[in-house]
Amino acid sequence: MDIYLTKVSAKSDMRKFRDFPYKLYKDNKFWCPPMRRSEKKTLSPQHNPAFEFCEAAYWLAWKHKKVVGRIAGIINHNANQRWNENLVRFGWIDFIDDPDVSRLLIETVMEWGRSKGMTAIQGPLGFSIMDNEGMLIKGFDELGTMGSIYNYPYYPVHMENLGFQKSVDWVQFEMDVIPVPEKVERMARTIREKFNISPLHIRNARELLPYTGRMWNLLNLAFKDLYGFTDLTEKQIRLYTRQYFPYINPDYVCFLVNDKDELVGFGISFPSLTRALQKCNGRLFPIGFIYLLRALKKKDRVDMDMNGVHPDYQGKGIVAIYHLEIHKGYIRNKVKKLITNPQLDGNAASHMWKMYNGRQHITRRCWIKQMAKSE
Repeated sequence: MDIYLTKVSAKSDMRKFRDFPYKLYKDNKFWCPPMRRSEKKTLSPQHNPAFEFCEAAYWLAWKHKKVVGRIAGIINHNANQRWNENLVRFGWIDFIDDPDVSRLLIETVMEWGRSKGMTAIQGPLGFSIMDNEGMLIKGFDELGTMGSIYNYPYYPVHMENLGFQKSVDWVQFEMDVIPVPEKVERMARTIREKFNISPLHIRNARELLPYTGRMWNLLNLAFKDLYGFTDLTEKQIRLYTRQYFPYINPDYVCFLVNDKDELVGFGISFPSLTRALQKCNGRLFPIGFIYLLRALKKKDRVDMDMNGVHPDYQGKGIVAIYHLEIHKGYIRNKVKKLITNPQLDGNAASHMWKMYNGRQHITRRCWIKQMAKSE
């Protein structure tokens, strides 16, 4: 066979691993290139705190001396303990349209997982919920977002042919920023009065800092029962605070507190960076940062990034409050389009998007396959 795999060990191999998708999706107008610096740190045990409870290995697929595929194998020990499972994850998977390539990539991760006592394989997943998840199965001609995965239509065909089945799906919605529906206004007003909840009035990102720790703790509480989730550690929280909060626009953020000043819900959006990342191909320098700074000031398209509700308030409709407040910010800034963050199919928040005439335009899937002792 003229296709073979090599395990990534040298820095030059890791560079090829990170660079492969930029070649595979070159000139693709829907793919959002990840920031190269962020990818480098995420995949590095020296920079990613998730390696305190994860182990990983990376492989490159070769054909005629050219890289034709890549894959990461990840074992999240905290997740396996939390959910009482023995799962090996695959992520960072990309390949040309050749079934021998995809088969060899998947089989290699399966064998690695079996050698460590794993009994099933699932993915695409990362080290934590803050990494991009899911393989695109609908929306191949839709513009991607920075916080999600894009792939070609042949990917899910390969997965099905390899015997994988659906584990869960995540969906996204696109909406025109329209005047707030009266129904949403009425619902938010009623819920605010019933539960004595108020939005924080924030003028700049600095005013959010006293609440950042509470926000991450709330995220851990709100997401604790979601698919494959494990608590973010203190080191992860410090890392993500540095990554996210300097770029916050107060008009695109809403934190909700009750009468005891307890944080009970939040929603965070950012101006879309997709077009800027396409222009700079994921590079900050020499001029990529200029494209990104311009994008942060643009107001035509916004990506919803994170949101959560305290378990004591889930199912009570308080999402209507922070969506209303953020939507008012969109209108003030003359935003034209909103793209929601990926959410599990069937999530109750989907009903909120329908009130805004939302279009469910993207679906991604996490696949799973049980592994025999030897294949």
